[in-house]
Amino acid sequence: MRTALGSLVGGLGGLAFVLGNAGGLPPGWPWPVRALGLLAFAAVLWFAVVRVWDVRDTTPPALAALRTYGLSVVIMLLLFPVGSLVLRQVVGRPELTLPWVVLVVGLHFLPMAWAFRAPVLRAVGLGLVAVAVLGAVLVLAVGPGWPVAATGVAAGAVLLAAASAGARPRRSPG
Repeated sequence: MRTALGSLVGGLGGLAFVLGNAGGLPPGWPWPVRALGLLAFAAVLWFAVVRVWDVRDTTPPALAALRTYGLSVVIMLLLFPVGSLVLRQVVGRPELTLPWVVLVVGLHFLPMAWAFRAPVLRAVGLGLVAVAVLGAVLVLAVGPGWPVAATGVAAGAVLLAAASAGARPRRSPG
């Protein structure tokens, strides 16, 4: 059950990144990208909710893991506005806010990967960190506009892919 819930949360986050940023892509790209995002979310729903899968792993997570999860989410939520404020008012680069958000979201997965002993969360976190760094480099090299939007869409794609893969049924040893 945890897998389905985690996949739904990740899928919703991924869909929000895609739908919220696709409009900033070059002409001709926004609607096909949105459609792909919706299809990817439909896959998450299929694997996490509709399809029957092995639900034997219903053991609750350890209390320490839940504390780590809660702390990482609280820190992430605090870092969003603090980083945005610094980028806008101190650095003078508000266009780096979205790469900052993607970076913080990615980093928040790393303690969770350790706490839940889930290497897939480390991979998702590092994937998002890579998207954030590449996005920031593109924004600095090219300027605001489509690089910012592409950063958000790429982050959404990482989350949607991970959510879909994480919700797939586990095959029982044969």
